[in-house]
Amino acid sequence: MTTIAPPLEIRPAAARDVPAIAAIYAHHVRHGLASFELEPPSEAEMERRRVEIAARGLPYLAALEGDELVGYAYAGPYRPRPAYRYTVENSVYVKPGRERRGIGRRLLAALLAECEALGLRQVVAVIGDSANDASIRLHESLGFRRAGLLQAVGFKFGRWVDSVQMQRELGPGDRAPPG
Repeated sequence: MTTIAPPLEIRPAAARDVPAIAAIYAHHVRHGLASFELEPPSEAEMERRRVEIAARGLPYLAALEGDELVGYAYAGPYRPRPAYRYTVENSVYVKPGRERRGIGRRLLAALLAECEALGLRQVVAVIGDSANDASIRLHESLGFRRAGLLQAVGFKFGRWVDSVQMQRELGPGDRAPPG
């Protein structure tokens, strides 16, 4: 018998989503190199971060299959200096066991569309681990290009870890001043 998964709904993340978001992120902190954090933040800290992103008017999205949160994505400020105000850094996390089902791709595509609608011009992806082929391919499939490699900038799980820098322009990019 084949089980059909419910359709994927992508909507703005809310406070009620934070326990599931925190659990997904905790798994990636403990077991992966996508995050360079060493200890998972508390639910209260994850809610503080979500509220901060939302207060800046930036997108923080949740992906749900039925009532189950299966992934999330957000765009945060790339750097704090005012000249960077049209550039954001994206983050995408998918629930363990739900990878390679198109959830990350749909989340990232929705995030890019929202960023473009806000008039942002550049999105930067900072991918932990130069061997993270799945994340690199995901970003390339949505128009990101490799912008650089920072070698051995993190130390996690007893080894040095690279950081891959990728970039994608939005709208007219640098061909016109912000409007």
